[in-house]
Amino acid sequence: MYYRSQPVSVHVLWIESPSKENLYLVIGRQRAILIDAGLGVGHLRAFVENLTSLPLTVLLTHGHIDHAPGATEFGKVYLNSADQALYRSQCSLADRQGYLKGNLRNRYEELTAGSFVEADPNKYFAELTDGMIFDLGEVHVQAVAFPGHTAGSTAFLVEEDRLLITGDCCNNFTFLFGPEAAPVEAYRETVVQVRDRLTGRYDRIFVSHHGPELPVTLLDEMIELCDQVLAGDTDDVPFSFMGMKATIAKKMDTTFRRSDGKAANLVYSKSKIHKALACTL
Repeated sequence: MYYRSQPVSVHVLWIESPSKENLYLVIGRQRAILIDAGLGVGHLRAFVENLTSLPLTVLLTHGHIDHAPGATEFGKVYLNSADQALYRSQCSLADRQGYLKGNLRNRYEELTAGSFVEADPNKYFAELTDGMIFDLGEVHVQAVAFPGHTAGSTAFLVEEDRLLITGDCCNNFTFLFGPEAAPVEAYRETVVQVRDRLTGRYDRIFVSHHGPELPVTLLDEMIELCDQVLAGDTDDVPFSFMGMKATIAKKMDTTFRRSDGKAANLVYSKSKIHKALACTL
């Protein structure tokens, strides 16, 4: 089976993709929302239509290869405009095949044969902006701008379920080293703003990789970790990904659990710590 699903709250289903990304289906009385669309493999639309017959809208947390290309299967899709060029640069079939081969290894042929959706670099996206509220009937989903991992990264608050979906914006292995990522110092400011804005409005946090659920203290832990990076108080484990070199802030085990028991972790670039320094490099 390509996808599997499991309820995590009254209105939210967690969906796991073939390459282990976490997607979320929010089902209201009148409409449904799918948060993220994955790589575009494994007939996601058919899977979702077996879960709900309600009119469906797709919201993308950001434009990366493992979250957005599956949007071509769907009609109305929202993505922040700051990430639309990023989507176009990573949606090709060749790029997606290469990414999945690296992730699935010996299961690649079994899980992907004949199941890729066509690339559509000209896909139209409705503009996703901070503060937008989607009324699904008995449940509301609010978009929360959360730049850092990418410029257009967006988290989603499922209001009635008191559930925050941070995607790749903030998790236990947050990438903050690519050319599209913000410096750690700027990212810290964003996490503080989101934390303060949403204080008291959620009891649970769900993410796009691993997890799917992480402790509700995640944002506070991330702020603390950013402070440690800025102070040079980190373990600094070398890391490489798709030809890029980076540094893991805190030691962890093979299941991405920090050795000290905390949840938040950063993978960052030594050249993108302070705002002024990053701007001059």
